[in-house]
Amino acid sequence: MASVLGIHHITAMAGAPQENIDFYTRTLGLRLVKRTVNFDDPYTYHFYFGNESGEPGTILTFFPWGASSLRGRHGTGQVEGSAFSIPAGSTDFWIERLASRDVVFDGPEARFGETVITVRDTDSVVLELVESSDARPGWANGEIPLEHSIRGFHHATLSLEGYERTSDLLGVLGFTKHSEAGNRFRFVCGDGAPGKIIDLLCEPDRMRGTMGVGVVHHIAFRAANDREQIALRDTLREAGSDVTPVIDRQYFHSIYFREPGGVLFEIATDPPGFLADEALADLGMHLKLPAWLEAHRARIEARVTPFKLPRTNNPGVS
Repeated sequence: MASVLGIHHITAMAGAPQENIDFYTRTLGLRLVKRTVNFDDPYTYHFYFGNESGEPGTILTFFPWGASSLRGRHGTGQVEGSAFSIPAGSTDFWIERLASRDVVFDGPEARFGETVITVRDTDSVVLELVESSDARPGWANGEIPLEHSIRGFHHATLSLEGYERTSDLLGVLGFTKHSEAGNRFRFVCGDGAPGKIIDLLCEPDRMRGTMGVGVVHHIAFRAANDREQIALRDTLREAGSDVTPVIDRQYFHSIYFREPGGVLFEIATDPPGFLADEALADLGMHLKLPAWLEAHRARIEARVTPFKLPRTNNPGVS
């Protein structure tokens, strides 16, 4: 039976584009691997941050709506936390790094035998840094030493009113229950390595979350290719999920559906990837548009907010 390979990407809502760019490329040391627009709202940017080549499982993306846009409320029915993997022994470096840039954080704390720091970005998106053994490459951008750089996602935490039906759906996707602590239930797929972990947080007394700046819009899981994605779509339909047709997102193909707790799930293919329209050295350097929007480029460029890309993101930036 087809199963997902882990987390593909997570997408959240941001405010001001420049603050978003600065926090993720400078404070966290990720690479801006793609700047494009929301294909469903082309006057809004879509930023993709990740490792050097933007491998699936390393990508946190944002729709920056603007500084004065409606703020969301954190609550159930949402991805509550997006956790990044940092190398073993890097906690002290990151505590000093965050403190030096006046970033508020909690921890470190122990969870499932690992050390976790909890951070909120400039728009209050909840992030975590988790020490782990992770063989994936980081991004040596000049701000963060490679030996301490973020490797990709460690896990994601879903806040839910109840977790049982969501756990059943995770089983359909290929996850199995690994452990639990209090109201937190951990599920893994494959070998359970970083990037293949989902935590369900059962919070029946918490208010329902609302969409807006500062909250996660959706989480995407990895399908190896188009064939595997179609097989997963068939499996989900047989299990009773309402799944969209396949949608071309230029860098991957996507299907969407709501899990029982209300979180929007996506299954995205690994190919074609972010090198489809830019060389590795040029990733993130230019506004990339799909063919069907090229005729509107001048209008789009006039409407989106200009920003300055930090030089450390790419040596070619003057």
